[in-house]
Amino acid sequence: MVDMSDRAFCFLFSCVVILASLGATGWLVVTGQAASVDGLFLALMCLTIALAFGLYVMFMIRRAMESLQQPAAKPAKSTTAASPAKTAPLVPAEKTE
Repeated sequence: MVDMSDRAFCFLFSCVVILASLGATGWLVVTGQAASVDGLFLALMCLTIALAFGLYVMFMIRRAMESLQQPAAKPAKSTTAASPAKTAPLVPAEKTE
């Protein structure tokens, strides 16, 4: 049995759902069923499902590319005494004129 990670399974499942949704939409258009109100609604639902899973696949790919581009995190240097004067404020001060 092949050991597959959760991410790989989700990616493959998403690709299958996208292809099935687009295939169903194509079938509805080719057979002429998309001309009716019910067929049009079904085609729009198939396209919406394909869009939702497509956005998820794009998010997964972008996240994987970002993790490959970032170098390994280096441990922070320990300082003996942190001076509060050198730290930046969390919220920038507003200018008053």
